[in-house]
Amino acid sequence: MRLRFIPTLFILMLFGVVAEAQPADSAQVLTADQYLSWVASYHPVARQGRLLNVQAEALERLARGGFDPKLYGDWDQKNFKESEYFAFGEAGVKIPTWYGIELKGAYAVADVDALYQNAERTVPDVGQAILGIKVPLGRNLIIDERRAALEQAKIMADANRAEQQGMVNDLLLEAAKAYWEWSVAFNQLIVFDRALVITVERFEGIRESFLAGDLPAIDTLETMIQVQVREFDYNNALIEYRNATLKLSNFLWTEAGEPLEVTDELRPLLLEELSPDPLPNTRQQLWQDALQIHPDLLKYRFKLQQYDVDRRLALEQLKPRLDFEYNFLGEGTNFLPGPTTDNGITQLVGQNYKWGVRFDFPVFLRKERGKLQLTRIKIQDTEYTLQRKQLEVENKINNYYNEQDNFIAQIELYEGAVQNYNTLLEAEYIKFDLGESSIFLVNSREQKLIEAQLKLIELRGKFFKTRQKLQWAAGQLGLMAN
Repeated sequence: MRLRFIPTLFILMLFGVVAEAQPADSAQVLTADQYLSWVASYHPVARQGRLLNVQAEALERLARGGFDPKLYGDWDQKNFKESEYFAFGEAGVKIPTWYGIELKGAYAVADVDALYQNAERTVPDVGQAILGIKVPLGRNLIIDERRAALEQAKIMADANRAEQQGMVNDLLLEAAKAYWEWSVAFNQLIVFDRALVITVERFEGIRESFLAGDLPAIDTLETMIQVQVREFDYNNALIEYRNATLKLSNFLWTEAGEPLEVTDELRPLLLEELSPDPLPNTRQQLWQDALQIHPDLLKYRFKLQQYDVDRRLALEQLKPRLDFEYNFLGEGTNFLPGPTTDNGITQLVGQNYKWGVRFDFPVFLRKERGKLQLTRIKIQDTEYTLQRKQLEVENKINNYYNEQDNFIAQIELYEGAVQNYNTLLEAEYIKFDLGESSIFLVNSREQKLIEAQLKLIELRGKFFKTRQKLQWAAGQLGLMAN
């Protein structure tokens, strides 16, 4: 085949493909599956999608930080005119838990000889160990901001995976379009090359016949014009193929992030070797699968889950705050001073303690009710959007499924047309050899056959492109994200 351009970069070994070449073609075959797999692995958009997973992990780590134990410490002291007024310090650790309960362990010391030591800060001479618990009995009992943030982060991880699948789904659709356009351009170039070769051979034969006096000069002129037309068509097809190759190269990158350029060392499969088989799934199966895996639908479902967390948190804020705190107090680190008897336990639970209750409640709840209303509006708005998106996805599946079936029928129809045109051309050759036809009629028959072959190639390319569009509409291409 007359492909007159110089290879610039060989990517054969990168694909790890050893494909069977055609007898008259030394180029290696790049299949659509190999190509799309490469794009899904190394294209910058696919790499950007994988960053979303890293981002989700960081967000979840950030949210889990709200449950990290926290060390604290403080020391207050006042001296004036050589007199110590007070001195008090406390250090410890607070441990928040998933259920909203906060545990506390601390140790307090104070200068009991200070002049104005606050009675609330009076502790034994050896200091005082404290074990405490804080329990929300009203607001924040069911859910609080820390638990809501962690739930949101977990949902965000799923949402980011869906976003990644959506990015890859759209990327592979564009890549698939480029591949099948490249395949059509290659197959059409073969047709024009074959036609040019045949026309040149005929011109040489007619020229020899003219020189021998068997044919008039007008036949050589007509054949020469046909050679020029075939050369013109071939050059245009070659430009189309080169441009399609460049477009294909836009989607190929190395593992190191360097762009690749496809050369004539690679070629697609001949379309006539590919059977136009429909997807194995029925349209109903595609629709049911799309409800579960389509990234656009998943994104809105995850958004609804996030809004539901906001709704539950907003409902929680309508409750009054009622926090109960209880602290066991020890003498030094001894929480059972004296003999370990029933009396000692009574001292621990009934005497050596500090407890308190905190209560507050907004009278009108305007801020809380407003936030809840806004959240409910967001939920309703997202539900409407999800319904609309579901209808769009279903209609796209039906649309491309109909196109797929139509192209199958059209291909079968045009395969018959190509065979019939070929039969007519063979008959015209016989009539020409018998002197019952002319160069004009032979050229006319050839032109009709070429047009039918080009149309059949175009239909086959459109079929495979539509089949990939159907996979895209059902969200299946996004499953190649890794």
